[in-house]
Amino acid sequence: MAYGLLLLRIVAGGTIFAHGAQKLFGWFGGNGVRGTAGFFEKLGFRPPVLLAVLAGLGEASGVPFALGLVTPLAALGITIVMLNAIVVVHWSKGFFNGNGGLEFPLLIATVAVAVAATGPGRFSLDRAIGWDDNISGVWWGVGVAVVAAAVTLVTVASTRRARVQEAAPA
Repeated sequence: MAYGLLLLRIVAGGTIFAHGAQKLFGWFGGNGVRGTAGFFEKLGFRPPVLLAVLAGLGEASGVPFALGLVTPLAALGITIVMLNAIVVVHWSKGFFNGNGGLEFPLLIATVAVAVAATGPGRFSLDRAIGWDDNISGVWWGVGVAVVAAAVTLVTVASTRRARVQEAAPA
């Protein structure tokens, strides 16, 4: 089980970190903060630059997630960003990723919540510093899921303006 959790944390954490690096630094073909802010603005988010930075930081929590450091907090950052992506971008496009659907962000969010619920495992920094006994168990997973859902609702409700559709000329 320990090797499986290690592999899961490294691959999921590294994958989501790469997305955060695209948003924050423009790495891996990303658009950086300004480009991400422009996308967020088109989605109706205000203030777009701040939210682009927060989304990038949430995804950058893939690094501590991969290392198994403050695992529930890292899982929370990942889950918040993925739930926002599901609600705002992917929900209307169905399930499958090929159509822009919610398949990918749902999988990443589920992995984050599941690791929060099971704990980071034997090969983690949390274990090395003696924190893993205090940060494992189903309630951590439930807490991550519930807090992420609440933060997503507040974020969408308080920072997103309805996009105004231009009327077609008569």
